[in-house]
Amino acid sequence: MPQDAFDWIDAQQERLRAAGLERILRPRAADSALIDLAGNDYLGLTHHPEVTEAAARAARRWGAGATGSRLVTGSTALHARLEEELAGFCGFEAALVFSSGYAANLAAVTALSGPVGSGTLLVCDESNHASLIDGCRLARAEKTVVPHADPDAFRKSLAAHQGRAIAVTDSVFSVDGDAAPLRALAEACRASGAALLVDDAHGLGVLGDGGRGAVHAAALAGDRDVVATVTLSKSLGSQGGAVLGPARVITHLISTARTFIFDTGLAPAAAGAALASLEVLRREPGRTLRVRAVAGELHRRLTAAGLTAVRPDAAVVSVRAPSPEAAVRWAADCREAGLAVGCFRPPSVPDGVSRLRLTARADLSDLQVAQAADAIVRTAPAV
Repeated sequence: MPQDAFDWIDAQQERLRAAGLERILRPRAADSALIDLAGNDYLGLTHHPEVTEAAARAARRWGAGATGSRLVTGSTALHARLEEELAGFCGFEAALVFSSGYAANLAAVTALSGPVGSGTLLVCDESNHASLIDGCRLARAEKTVVPHADPDAFRKSLAAHQGRAIAVTDSVFSVDGDAAPLRALAEACRASGAALLVDDAHGLGVLGDGGRGAVHAAALAGDRDVVATVTLSKSLGSQGGAVLGPARVITHLISTARTFIFDTGLAPAAAGAALASLEVLRREPGRTLRVRAVAGELHRRLTAAGLTAVRPDAAVVSVRAPSPEAAVRWAADCREAGLAVGCFRPPSVPDGVSRLRLTARADLSDLQVAQAADAIVRTAPAV
């Protein structure tokens, strides 16, 4: 008898299960009593009444979906306004909204790499987010991966290349929460006439004046050779992503980026929610300061208790675990103690180090921060 076409999946899943690497979906309740340090709602805006009402109002006005790609029927007045507001807030000339941050990164990397034969070199930080890595894999360009947060490595790779080049980096790395040296990277790019592409997903709303992002904080926003991507699903509490940059870059993406041309546009409700979140952030810039203070307090309490945690540059606090199995068990014990935390382990982390990934939130009280830290310390595995 012929072999079943998907028998191989059973064996692979068993290997993952045995190694403690099987991924399982766990639907969350709408009214969970857990303290949430696992999601990315950094500013606590997902349930803000102005944001949810704006989403509902947009759905009633424009419908539940965008109905088509942005180039057909998927662009609304809300999309245009959101692009204008995002560009203005972050300090860029123009913006283009996508259905997700992942799609925005794929678009920026592939479209700016140009066609086959353009001779473009992509120089990428080894700790970049999966969406940037996948963009580089899809791009028809030469790729070089350099050591993490090393401007000299970027400089050497760029200097050795003749032709167009783009340095690609996260602004804040999603696993450990450390920030990239953006000013030094920009200088390395300019020494060779290269462009700088920055994924500011974890910087928007957390870093910079009033939460305008890491690129703005580095005084690079609006520069002719800098492009940034952002997500609307973290600090802005909504869904979607955007590319920010010079107007000619945005014009180029509209004509060439496949994840823009062939994807259904962002749902109007998500666009409306993101617009409302931007308004709240403008009015309440203290949320940016609060989320960083919460991250710093979590780090202080955990390291004082003897745990190994990376000092946060933004809202992410990474706490090392002795093994993948210990990390999974630790996260489960935290849940039993009333706390939701992220659990990162191979192959999601390229360095092979398993971690609890904690995300600070501006709407956590001092008592909740203390309770969360206490739960992590009490359930920590023996080393």
